[in-house]
Amino acid sequence: MVLILTKSDLEKVLTMKEVIEVVETAFSELTRGTATLPLRTGITLSEEAGWMGVMPGYLEKMGSLSTKIVTVFEKNLEKKLPTIMATVILNSTETGAPLAIMEGTFITAMRTGAVSGVATKYLAREDSKTVGVFGAGVQARTQLMAVCAMRNIERAFVYDKSEGRANVFAAEMSEDLNIPIETRKLEDVVKESDIIITATTAKTPIFDGNLVNPGTHLNLVGSFKPDVREVDEVVIKRSKIVVDQKSAALEEAGDIIIPLKAGIITEEDIYAELGELVTGIKPGRTSHSEITLFKSVGLGIQDCATAWLAYAKAKEKGILKEVDLSS
Repeated sequence: MVLILTKSDLEKVLTMKEVIEVVETAFSELTRGTATLPLRTGITLSEEAGWMGVMPGYLEKMGSLSTKIVTVFEKNLEKKLPTIMATVILNSTETGAPLAIMEGTFITAMRTGAVSGVATKYLAREDSKTVGVFGAGVQARTQLMAVCAMRNIERAFVYDKSEGRANVFAAEMSEDLNIPIETRKLEDVVKESDIIITATTAKTPIFDGNLVNPGTHLNLVGSFKPDVREVDEVVIKRSKIVVDQKSAALEEAGDIIIPLKAGIITEEDIYAELGELVTGIKPGRTSHSEITLFKSVGLGIQDCATAWLAYAKAKEKGILKEVDLSS
């Protein structure tokens, strides 16, 4: 029997704090060599501005084996649909039998927020009080949730190319997180934020990297293609750079690849992978004034860990929407 988990089911069983914890464990496994993580395979649909990726992952210690099929269709904003949609399949590590099929858009949003939560734990200043968010979609929401779970945030600012979306985001997230959230001009969001989140579909840098204050931490999660980026080479050059996985970043992260190809940085300027901070191989933030930057392209182990947690919690809570695929 296969457990079917809808978005509403997942909302009942997953909390950001628990997802952050399980994603942190996944990165520990990756660094310690008990995770299997092939690079994702993708198909581009140029006319539709669409992309589909297949992302398998295996966490030996956790006992989780999963595959996510994810699509990113930029024109969906015009159709009032999410730009990112996904499905996750969880399989038994003992027999290979499918255990669960899950709505993956919520999984993706939660695990992407969670990985930034882990990065924030190790890289953001302990006294960080303000957050600036670029983008007002689903990803931006869970990003802000995760940062607020890791630091005592008192205020947040949001900028989106759609002023209406930014206003809705500010009103709804202010109520959800119980902090004041304001829409601001682009430059002001950068200048007034201790932590900056970029969760956009931008293809070119959003802001001038010279505006970033010393001591700022940045979480970059919007772009995952080698020819697009959310930030300029100025802030990349000024920052201590941490990535989710170096090999993946060098294949997919335009924020890193473009300045690399221009000779502005070298591969040695990538300070660490996130798992190295989690396992204590390298320290995270080492001074109050340094600018730290986490670049994530998204890894299958994040989905793998989150799917395992969702399955376990659903079983615990007695959610039993099951079907027999073999009949």
